[in-house]
Amino acid sequence: MPITDDQGSSSPFLAFGRSIFGARREQVHSIEGKHEFSVDQLELESFQKQVTDQFNHLLTVDADEFLSLAWLQKLLDAFVCCQEEFRVILLKNKALVSKPPLDRLVAEFFERSLKALDICNATRDGIEKIRLWQKHLEIVLCALDSRQRVIGEGQLRRARKALMDLALTMLEEKESGSVFSHRNRSFGRYNTSKDRHHRLSGGHSRSLSWSVSPSWSATKQLQSIANNLMPPRGNEIAATNGLAIPIFAMNYVLVFVLWTLVAAIPCQDRGLNVHFSIPRQFSWGTPLLLLHDRIMEESKKREQRNSNGLLKEILRFDRCTRQLMDLVDFVHFPLAEEQKVEVEQGMEELALVCEAFRNGLDPLERQVKEVFRKIMNIRTEGLEFLGRGSE
Repeated sequence: MPITDDQGSSSPFLAFGRSIFGARREQVHSIEGKHEFSVDQLELESFQKQVTDQFNHLLTVDADEFLSLAWLQKLLDAFVCCQEEFRVILLKNKALVSKPPLDRLVAEFFERSLKALDICNATRDGIEKIRLWQKHLEIVLCALDSRQRVIGEGQLRRARKALMDLALTMLEEKESGSVFSHRNRSFGRYNTSKDRHHRLSGGHSRSLSWSVSPSWSATKQLQSIANNLMPPRGNEIAATNGLAIPIFAMNYVLVFVLWTLVAAIPCQDRGLNVHFSIPRQFSWGTPLLLLHDRIMEESKKREQRNSNGLLKEILRFDRCTRQLMDLVDFVHFPLAEEQKVEVEQGMEELALVCEAFRNGLDPLERQVKEVFRKIMNIRTEGLEFLGRGSE
C-alpha cells in the first residue's frame, strides 16, 4: 500500500501520525562535520540498515504465509537479531549511556521491556489456548477417520460432542477473559528489589510478568508501552552523539512486534486499538508502516467474524470447524455418497489444521521464550551499568 500524507483518513483501530520526526538534519550534519563523535557512526547506520532489511524481508512473503505460524517465527527472529545488535551498541558505549541524557532514554526503554514480559506471557497463554482447541479437533479427526472404520452414528455423536465442547470452551474463554489467566506460568522472574530501585516513577501500568491477573488487558498494556514514544529531537541527537536514534528505533521495534503478536494470537482482552505513530523519516519506518497497513487490512477482512486472532492457521481452523458443525448437524444415516465425500473433504482439511498446529506451536513457543529471556538479559546488563554510572 503506498504511503501518503493524507491526514484526513484515519484507521478505525490506530491513529497514525505521518510526520512526527522533528530532528533538524542540518544540525546533525554540522556536528558530523566537526568530527566530534566518539560513537562509531558506521555502526549506528549499520543497525538502522539491519532493522530495515529485517522488516523488508517480512514484507516479501505472499498472502498464504503472511501472519502464519512460520511468519511469526521470522518476526521473532528479526526482533532477536535487532536486539542483539542493539545490545552490542549499548555495551560499547556504556560510559555515554550511563550519563544524562542517555541514561533516561535507556531507562525508559528498559521500563517498556519490563512491561513487554507480560505480553510474552499472554502470547504463551494464547498458544496454550490453541493447543486446547487442537485436542478437541484431534477427537473429531479420530472419530470420523474413514480409513480406520466405517463411520456410524456412534462416531458421529462423538465428533458432534467434541465440536460442541470446543464451541463451549471458546465461548467460556471469551466471556471470562481467559481461563489461563488464573494459572499463568512465567518464563522467568526478575530481581524485584533491583527492579524496584531502578523502576521509573509513575507509569500507566504496573508489570505483572510472573502472573497476569484476570483484569489484565493486552490492549491496555500495549498502550502503556507505546505511550510517550516520540522521536528524538535534533538537540537530543546531538547531545547523545547519535545514540538516541538506535534507542528510539529499538523502542519502535519492540512495540511493533508486541502489537503484531497480540493481533495474531488469542490473548486476554486483545485488540488493535493502540495509538502510536510510525515515522517515515527513518528508513525502517517504511517497512513497519507497510506491515501495519497489511495487518490492518487482514483485520478488516476477518475481525468481524473471528475475534480469536489474525493467525493464518486460526482462520483455517475457524472455517474448518464451522463447516464440520454444519455437516454433523445435518447428516443422516445411511450416509449418501455426496455426504461421504463432504465428510472426507472436511477430514482432509481438519488433518491439515491439526498438522499445522502440531508442527508450528512448539517452535513458536520456544521463540517467545527466547524473546522473554533476551529481554531479561539485556535489561539486567543495562541496569547494572546504569547503576554503576549513578554511583
